[in-house]
Amino acid sequence: MRNTRIYLLLLLMACALGIVQVSAQINGVEAEAIGQANLRATADVNSALVGQIQSGTRYPVIGRSEFFPWLLLADPATNQPLGWVFRDLVNVYGELTLVPFSALETGAPAASPTPTLSAAAPVSATLAPPTTTPGAQTGITGRVIGEINIRYGPGVDYPRIGVARVGDSFEITGWHTQLPWLQIRYPAAPNGFGWVAKDLLEIQGDVFTLPPISQTRFDLPTLTPTQPVVQASTILNETPVAISPAFRALGDQLWAMMQQAGFEPETSRLGALFLLDLQTGEAITFGNQIAFSGMSLNKIAILAELYGVLNQPPDLAQANTIASAMICSENTSTNDMLNIIGGGDAYAGAQAVTRFLQDLELSNTFLVAPFVIDPNNIPTPPAPVVAPVTSADQNITQPDVWNQATVDNLGWLLGSLYTCAYNESGPLLEKFPGAYTPLECRQMIQAMSNNKIGALIEAGVPPGTRVAHKHGWIADTHGDAGIVFTPGGNFALVAILHNPTWLDFSESFPLIAEITRTVYNYYNPTAPLEQIRQETVPECDLFGNPLIDELMSATFDG
Repeated sequence: MRNTRIYLLLLLMACALGIVQVSAQINGVEAEAIGQANLRATADVNSALVGQIQSGTRYPVIGRSEFFPWLLLADPATNQPLGWVFRDLVNVYGELTLVPFSALETGAPAASPTPTLSAAAPVSATLAPPTTTPGAQTGITGRVIGEINIRYGPGVDYPRIGVARVGDSFEITGWHTQLPWLQIRYPAAPNGFGWVAKDLLEIQGDVFTLPPISQTRFDLPTLTPTQPVVQASTILNETPVAISPAFRALGDQLWAMMQQAGFEPETSRLGALFLLDLQTGEAITFGNQIAFSGMSLNKIAILAELYGVLNQPPDLAQANTIASAMICSENTSTNDMLNIIGGGDAYAGAQAVTRFLQDLELSNTFLVAPFVIDPNNIPTPPAPVVAPVTSADQNITQPDVWNQATVDNLGWLLGSLYTCAYNESGPLLEKFPGAYTPLECRQMIQAMSNNKIGALIEAGVPPGTRVAHKHGWIADTHGDAGIVFTPGGNFALVAILHNPTWLDFSESFPLIAEITRTVYNYYNPTAPLEQIRQETVPECDLFGNPLIDELMSATFDG
């Protein structure tokens, strides 16, 4: 056994130097083409083509590349080297680890050694991209039949460089000779081209009239560094707060969690997040340029505008209205709040909320109509209603035309309520002098602290943790926005998830809870929450709730 090992070691060294060819009888390893495969002079798709092999004949494998997935094949009759084949183009029979490394170059093409090996004149490997003249039109197109990824090379292992949606059309510029992928013109790519799986396109024209591409390695060029996905948010910071490495790492972790769950801003199944450290002022966000349906999350803005117009503590009716809207998320009570704001006109109240947000520089969030109570009986507005055009993407999620929000706008609104309540400073007091008091801000936060649903943000913190939040969901979009008070530090968190047509609660609720748990543990590393809590969303019951008296009090200091 020892002598055999020494012999094999010497043999490996010799083959690595290309000074010996190994007989097939030594290792017994053979390869057969999957259909048809090219043989090349070296282990490189750009080297000379020395022949082709076809299925039906097995060839001895006498060498393998040490660094690349290439195999050196031999003539079955003479065991003389024929050429190199790419590993994925053949079926291998035997144990490849027995085959020694080799760097042999097989030289010029020769006559066919067997009937199944067809000689070919030396040709240069087709290089891609580009394979067509930039700007030239092939006239052959592919229409996307489902949401797809566009990749840098012909395979799912290549990096995604873009996303295409149903109905998008691309010019096809080439086809791969061994893989069922097509090259398309894609200006956003570093080289102007991308790759799409053939079966994902409805093709117009004959792709086989286009240049064939046999290249099997596509290395991304060195690119200019792009902005990271997780960004610092500074909407309401007069002096931007530097993001610490630890806080940025937390943001990257949350982004990775969102990706792993399959929610990415580049696709139609997407998520967005905002996180504000209420001690340091550090704020990070991603997906903040996406407009979502505002749902009940915008009731935070309605509550804030309502307190801006009240000149005294709410009376009994108003307190019940606030509690019903913020705790039970009751839309009739919400519209009653808009009526109070608008002096009896809910539409005017909604538009006042939008002006409030714009004055606060949160103009990607708005509400221009009351909430719909009965879809079959929508009241006619007293005047034409025009929804704002914002700088956010108002198309990708197909948001509610009249009620939209972005995560960073909601997050900074929560931050403004917090600084007003506990720092007695901030944008609410500065931009609306005389309209708010710190006590009113604390009452608004107390109202949201009574919103108990046992899910979303609440499920990501220990029992008894104070969470002042407003949740919201519709068929395709779920979200939560809240202030979380913890022993290790307080933070504002907004998370919204979207999936076209229908978003399953079994996906959205645990993910938002897990995101919250991760943030909670960042602030409380010595007493972390081991797992999210599983609770049933309770029925809303205001009977005996002390919040009513707290809201009516001129001295309550929650």
